[in-house]
Amino acid sequence: MATLRQEAARSADTHLLRLDFPGFPGIAFYFKDEASHPTGSLKHRLARSLFLYALCNGRLHEGQRVVDASSGSTAISEAWFARLLGLPFVAVMPACTAPRKIADVEALGGTCDLVGDPAQVHARAAWHAARGACHLDQFGLAERATDWRGNNNIAESIVGQMAQEPAPEPAWIVCGAGTGGTSATIGRYLRYRGLRTRLCVADPTGSGFANGWRTRDRAATATGCTLIEGIGRPCVEPGFVFEVVDAVVEVPDEHSIAAAWLLEDLFGRRYGGSSGTNLIACLQLAAAMRARGEHGSIVSLLCDRGERYEGTLFDPAWLRGRGVDPSGALQHLRACLRSGEPPLSA
Repeated sequence: MATLRQEAARSADTHLLRLDFPGFPGIAFYFKDEASHPTGSLKHRLARSLFLYALCNGRLHEGQRVVDASSGSTAISEAWFARLLGLPFVAVMPACTAPRKIADVEALGGTCDLVGDPAQVHARAAWHAARGACHLDQFGLAERATDWRGNNNIAESIVGQMAQEPAPEPAWIVCGAGTGGTSATIGRYLRYRGLRTRLCVADPTGSGFANGWRTRDRAATATGCTLIEGIGRPCVEPGFVFEVVDAVVEVPDEHSIAAAWLLEDLFGRRYGGSSGTNLIACLQLAAAMRARGEHGSIVSLLCDRGERYEGTLFDPAWLRGRGVDPSGALQHLRACLRSGEPPLSA
């Protein structure tokens, strides 16, 4: 516990970056750069919370092996904290996970247990837990492990950083849905503070969250696969809280990847595919605000470092092998920034 408190005290907050686009006068875009965490993603916050939760509940003991199911970013953050605490760590990951993410976990001393069928990662993590490992269980525990009322959660940080801006109470906050912990934390905190800000989840087209949110059916499943790692879950995870989400924008992979490429032009560094998904949703919401003559601000997240996807989303040959060409969508997006038109058709 003392080690985790010391780490939290050493950690600075992440930057909130502003962009203004000619096609959206009177609408300011803010992006919270969660990739600047020591482990390179917004999952740094979650990993710390999961370790604290396991310790405070008496589930994690000195020298115990730790396990979790993850497509990469959470595993990297958990491996970092496990090394900090001197604990062995196993990441159960789909075999199709970006090679750079696997290498990053191993570089931190973790072991990757690669599973051919992504649907079996939870069962494999449970197998390790049955043999004595502490299962951090990001998908089952994320929304309860994070203190949504404060304690430096991401929502409290956003609201505090926006306080001196021209439109301090955002019209929208946009995030993706991986474990559901981030959307649950932000949605609850907005209501806790009595803010008028609405919450939008940006997710790949046909995701489990999008289908479940639309019908309020927790048995809903995805109607398609996605190349965007970390979001677009195949089913409704336990941490998904539909009631605090005001809108869902479904984004085709091609547009998410094009937007990730565009973010490199806008910021001079690469971010992952889910950050591109968020950007598309921001522009879609802004276009609707513009059409109604509304001004204000929109806040979203830059989720993780794009270097982790050099061999996948930023590799034209890899994309061609999967029948994806984001160049047309990228050209369309650049035009939307100038015109204020929505990036997605109704």
